[in-house]
Amino acid sequence: MFALGSAIARVVQMATSEDQGTHDLAHYVLSDVALTQRILRLANTVRYRTAAGTAVTTVSRAISLLGFDNVRTVALAMLLVDALASSDHAYSVRVELEASLCASLVGREMARHSFYQGAEEASIGALFKNLGALLVASHEHDRYREIQALLATGKHTSAQAAQMILGCSFDALAEAVLGEWKIPGVIMHAQRPLEAGTLKLAVNRGEWMRQVASFSLDVARLMGKTPTPSDTPEAQALLARYGTALNLGAAELDELFEAVAFEMTSLLQSMNLQPVPRRAPQEDKGGLPNVLLLATLGGEEEEQGTYPSGKPKNARDLLLAGVQDVTQMRASGRHKVNDVVMAVLETLYTALGFRFATVVLKDVRAGQYRARASFGLAQARVQEGFTFPLAPAGEKSARDLFYLAMENDADLMISDARSAKIRDLLPAWHKALLPDAQSFIVLPLVVGKVQLGLFYADRTELAPEGVPPDETALIKALKGQVLAALAP
Repeated sequence: MFALGSAIARVVQMATSEDQGTHDLAHYVLSDVALTQRILRLANTVRYRTAAGTAVTTVSRAISLLGFDNVRTVALAMLLVDALASSDHAYSVRVELEASLCASLVGREMARHSFYQGAEEASIGALFKNLGALLVASHEHDRYREIQALLATGKHTSAQAAQMILGCSFDALAEAVLGEWKIPGVIMHAQRPLEAGTLKLAVNRGEWMRQVASFSLDVARLMGKTPTPSDTPEAQALLARYGTALNLGAAELDELFEAVAFEMTSLLQSMNLQPVPRRAPQEDKGGLPNVLLLATLGGEEEEQGTYPSGKPKNARDLLLAGVQDVTQMRASGRHKVNDVVMAVLETLYTALGFRFATVVLKDVRAGQYRARASFGLAQARVQEGFTFPLAPAGEKSARDLFYLAMENDADLMISDARSAKIRDLLPAWHKALLPDAQSFIVLPLVVGKVQLGLFYADRTELAPEGVPPDETALIKALKGQVLAALAP
């Protein structure tokens, strides 16, 4: 990340008003063989090769043909591609990369029609508008999936979902990262969110860049969803929100879609990238027995119904309220770690209708994991007996469900504990202590690779309803607050 930021800052800060800027950019491009090849490849695509009439073989000629700001933006885009495209979570990262690249092209098209001096910087502001989502997809993919699960419900905006899971919006994250990279203030400020509703004509270049950056990413998202964006209600919504501010009508928007689609094809070709297929990614969850993989939180949403297990029908709303309370509690800085843990434990207990819930933490002196606090029936007796060694005693113990959950940092919702395969993974002490547990949840507390303990909660009834994605994301957000509080 530091190396990426240094390279990006260097390209962004190259002077644009003097001939020396072109010389510096040419020198920078030539210092990277792969970047040189890509810039030349772009300059020789159909659009630019036709304009030039002859093959483009030098970087100086490419800069002249493509334009200084175009080459600079392409170089920035390629830095992101090279740094992130080989991520372990390639599908998610590629989706966000394409959105960033497409947004930069929209920003460039908008700059062409602007009367503001230095309007070309809008393409850079637009490129970085998606930086927050891109970095989370690459470096915190579990959090990214939780945010996407919330968005899939259609009940949250991107800013709301990110706030719930990360504690800040993607825009705030992008601005903070750009600040660390020493990117100029006008580009940083372009990441700030706009007010809701119809936008008015900007009063200065900075406000116009904010509008263009937001508009560019919205257009990129729409173009990523459908090959015919002009025919969608979303296109009409874009006109209603941005039309007056950016002097756009239906005809201008259609022309923009067409121009950007053509440019996007050329840009992807120059990078030897194929458009990412629009399908759900398949993740590898190796490391757990199949029966536990089937129980990991985050499966497909199931139909809602009645819950004889005791789980409230409004579990999502109760979990959401809990997330908000805990987030505010930590933000205030006036509460101890124990207060945060107890607030999360109580939320899990009440929101999901468990009969017993406890938090188990490592006791190094005693050489065991031990329940420290609990809610529910006979809590004192059960809490006292809820202990197990820090390390498995043998091969059979190593297959213990609790050890497996912590070793793999896998959140589990066991809907039917009577299953033979599940019972084989339950330790003897759990069967003796809680023989009537028919369904339960296990949430490991792992910071880095250090296993600190887990949350456990159970019911005396089966839970065939499972946990839908929006509830899963909220449960993980609660656990995330505890992990953040426990981290050194």
